[in-house]
Amino acid sequence: MKKLYRFRRTGLIGSPFKILILNIIAWIIGILWITPFIGIFMTSIRPFREVVLYGWWSLSPFTFTLKNYIDALFNPMFSLGRGLLNSFIIAVPSTLIPITIAALTAYGFARFSLPIKKYLFATILFLMAVPQQMTIIPIFFLLKDMHLLNTYLGLILVHSSWGIPWITFFLRNYFSLLPAELEEAARVDGASDFQVFRMVVLPLAIPGLISAAVLQFAWVWNDFFFALMLIFDPNKMVVTQMLPRLKGQYQVDWGLLSSGSIIAMLAPLLIYAFFNKYYMRGFRGWAMKR
Repeated sequence: MKKLYRFRRTGLIGSPFKILILNIIAWIIGILWITPFIGIFMTSIRPFREVVLYGWWSLSPFTFTLKNYIDALFNPMFSLGRGLLNSFIIAVPSTLIPITIAALTAYGFARFSLPIKKYLFATILFLMAVPQQMTIIPIFFLLKDMHLLNTYLGLILVHSSWGIPWITFFLRNYFSLLPAELEEAARVDGASDFQVFRMVVLPLAIPGLISAAVLQFAWVWNDFFFALMLIFDPNKMVVTQMLPRLKGQYQVDWGLLSSGSIIAMLAPLLIYAFFNKYYMRGFRGWAMKR
């Protein structure tokens, strides 16, 4: 306590010295975090022999090439180009469907009184905690009986149903923070509940909707487990299934795998970058009471 009091008296706590220390720690963590990505990028733009003999960190010799990216995109056996298309076919509807359903559900939980509303919301929280591995066997046989196994639609329905609970939880908290006075004014003007939701609530909730959509898209895009268990046709495999198959049977081409990894991560990174402003506004609005 005496030392803490002395630091406070000398002004070290909250001083430029403390800010400098925090900045140094932040830079060290940032460098440690980004170093593997730099290694992957350097490996992806260099020939395989050069990386094996000298290491990705060596700049002498350095031969720049895009051959790894071309080979990954147009691989004759497992083309990442086809995998990217399949991932978009699955990720886009798997984002739009749960966002639409969860928005309606979350608004009902936030604004309307139901006899068993608390129990229903507790059920949603419980569903969020169920691991994928616990449900995969009944999901597999259910899709098999519905003739949806090894289809785009089957995987889309699984991802959509998996995203509805957490998006409902997220948007319910966001809707509850919106000013109810605007909705009441719209009802006074004769608007129905659905008109209030569509014309008043949704425009105000765009940052929250975009935040949820970005997270859902990234989760579906990066998913490997459900795709591995439910998609078997090579022509329908998503990019996360195609990527491990680039390693080869007798040797691992690290340049090919690295370029494939960068190609696979581009879509969610671009989505985050493009919607960053709305994404951060959505989380700030969710975390702070207006």
